[in-house]
Amino acid sequence: MDIEVLGALAVQENGISITPTAPKPRQVLALLALHADRVVPVSALIEELWGTTPPRSARTTLQTYVLQLRELIAVAVEKDEQDAGEGESRRRTAKDVLVTMPSGYLLASGGGESDVRMFERLAGVGYRAMDAGDFPGAARQLREALMLWSGTAFADVQAGAQLDMEIKRLEESRLCALDQRIEADLRLGRHRELLSELTVLVNRYRTHESLHGQFMLALYRSGRRGEALEVYQRLRATLVRDLGLEPSAGLRRLQRSILTANPETVTAAPKTAKERLVPTS
Repeated sequence: MDIEVLGALAVQENGISITPTAPKPRQVLALLALHADRVVPVSALIEELWGTTPPRSARTTLQTYVLQLRELIAVAVEKDEQDAGEGESRRRTAKDVLVTMPSGYLLASGGGESDVRMFERLAGVGYRAMDAGDFPGAARQLREALMLWSGTAFADVQAGAQLDMEIKRLEESRLCALDQRIEADLRLGRHRELLSELTVLVNRYRTHESLHGQFMLALYRSGRRGEALEVYQRLRATLVRDLGLEPSAGLRRLQRSILTANPETVTAAPKTAKERLVPTS
């Protein structure tokens, strides 16, 4: 089974799509696909579909959606059986793929690929490379991880409470990988190449301090000191207006270093324990 959720939802069994078009069965598959090979409790699926006020028929209706998914899976499984030659080992059935468990349901990937797991694996390699000072390797691995994204996670799925939480978690992971990839590129002296990308990012994430610090650093190293200081002033105004906060100590140090044109101290964008993320609507 091949699973893609970092953009539009696409789930294939034996190369055949098993992704339904109806919104609620699509939600069920989305949550099962994200947690492939793990049990998703019935309670989580019901909350995803109906929130905190499910109808009395919620469990029965959920079972209907599961049957609809199994019908799609059965088509893919039967096609695989038709293509298999004599002597082939027993193929999976629809119930082997979408398994009923005592407390919920499990989507068995059968060792297939998941773009989320691939992203996490590549990003992890990139983070370890950063820790080891291997900036070319970190930039390469993190760039490859980020290329798996084709848009917002579950972009074409109507998200309930469970999926909405997962979408936010995945976006945080994406931003962390992006932040570290930009940091690696800055360490490699690619400040001019980063300017256009960072221009877009700081407009989207208006209070993300690390991205603004990286933009300030890239501008300063590109000989655009005045613009770097303007980025700081815009960020400070936004933080004070929207959150009632001043910029972090690290960002203030970076601003002072640029203000005094002290190249020895302008070496890296500031890092904070937890970035403040408020994307524009």
